[in-house]
Amino acid sequence: MARRGAPVKALQRVPLFADLSKKEVGQIARLFKERRFAEGETVVPVGSGGAAFFVIDSGEATVFVRGKKKSTLGPNDFFGEIALIDEGKRMATITATTELVCYGLTFWDFRPLVESNGVIGWKLLQQMAKLFRAARED
Repeated sequence: MARRGAPVKALQRVPLFADLSKKEVGQIARLFKERRFAEGETVVPVGSGGAAFFVIDSGEATVFVRGKKKSTLGPNDFFGEIALIDEGKRMATITATTELVCYGLTFWDFRPLVESNGVIGWKLLQQMAKLFRAARED
């Protein structure tokens, strides 16, 4: 049976969650479900609808942008966090380089928590504004 819940420490490193308390991150962590991918399997294809956020527990994945290798991800790395909010199209293809074990959280599981908890929603909105401002300054 698949494990539920992602490690809080791993989620606390996600910039989107930077302003949340440990308890608030814990509420989000409980919503994650374990996902496994075989070596060579595409985790997310470029251009697909983004509806899930992943934190890698073990294994490695490769990020491809426009068909070129951009980076390698490993344990505690993450991808797709903005998809939790905007469901936007994926900007890269992520492929399992080895057997990959991740914790995944879908938009559909995340949204009810945010809608029912205004404090978490407001903190996420403020953090998104900070990230947007920093990106515009670069």
